[in-house]
Amino acid sequence: MGTLGYYIALPFIYGVSLLPFPLLYLLSDLMYIIVFRVIGYRKDVVLTNLRKSFPEKSEHEIQAIARKFQQWFCDLTLETIKTLTISPDKVRERVSLEGAEILRGYAAKGQSIIIVLGHFGNWELAGARYSAERGVPPLIVIYHPLVNEHFDRLMTRMRTRHGTGLYTMRETSRAMIRDKDELTATAFIADQTPAPERAYWTTFLNQETPVFQGTETLARKLRRPIVYIAITRPRRGHYRMEVETLVETPMDTAIGEITEIHTKRLERDIRNYPDLWLWTHRRWKHRKP
Repeated sequence: MGTLGYYIALPFIYGVSLLPFPLLYLLSDLMYIIVFRVIGYRKDVVLTNLRKSFPEKSEHEIQAIARKFQQWFCDLTLETIKTLTISPDKVRERVSLEGAEILRGYAAKGQSIIIVLGHFGNWELAGARYSAERGVPPLIVIYHPLVNEHFDRLMTRMRTRHGTGLYTMRETSRAMIRDKDELTATAFIADQTPAPERAYWTTFLNQETPVFQGTETLARKLRRPIVYIAITRPRRGHYRMEVETLVETPMDTAIGEITEIHTKRLERDIRNYPDLWLWTHRRWKHRKP
């Protein structure tokens, strides 16, 4: 979508962001019918991913998970647009944060941390909720810039308006070393797909999977604890963030150990709540060299 398309879409995007939540979810129900029942958006990708990830499940169970995921995906899309205008108070009302004392403990010691999470639950609302919490290390999210510069600026505005900082994927290592004396919580999305020849390979959801090694490399180099945040959904429109420390002293770990730990922790969440992960993502498009 070019510049003209952006300016045509912009009023619609802001209009959606201003909808009250009941109307937002009515629109989401309509979106589900059009996008998934009529158009069939990435239907084969979703079903193939689910079948390979859960070979023990029946076809009936796979189809049920797919439907729940597709409905949540529509919610996620519109909830993400909602972050353009949602207030900090409304974010606190919609997203709970358990384990904030862990984060405040690191801040009190002046200890920067690395946060790992996946494309699981609503990570965009979670970022806004984290930044609405006082007394925690300031959040910096690593992101991949969009090709369209107009939409990229819109996404940047969406993510930073609550106080979250951003590093591009390309500048992450350099920026973290540059800012090493500042108190920060740098968030890595652990289920991005790296180039296969530079990746750490492990078994994830019953499949050989490449994983970025930068998280553990930087944790070890900068001596930063690894903190995991799970984002589950108790009911529609409400999320719960749960904070836990995975690795307190990364310097004492073997090569690959941190990557295995955070990958298995995400896998546990996906197995418990399979409809809350991004199954439209072509996670297994590469083969191990």
